[in-house]
Amino acid sequence: MPIVFRYEGFRFFFYSNEGNPREPLHIHVRKAEGEAKFWLRPEVGLAESTGFDAPTLRRLLGVVDSNRDVIERAWHAYFG
Repeated sequence: MPIVFRYEGFRFFFYSNEGNPREPLHIHVRKAEGEAKFWLRPEVGLAESTGFDAPTLRRLLGVVDSNRDVIERAWHAYFG
């Protein structure tokens, strides 16, 4: 489970097995109280979430959007 980066206690990561066939480009975010998954294309958007409230999800959406290039580079470096 490669961690791409951490932000305020949140881990932004990929699962090593992202499906077969592999799901489109996305990132998972986890902290003790919950987990969320965000798509990166065609635009950053929430795929699913458990345990996070709406203000937290809006903040995480902004973090993902601001780091989209970092996430995409990490995805392609890891999955090829």
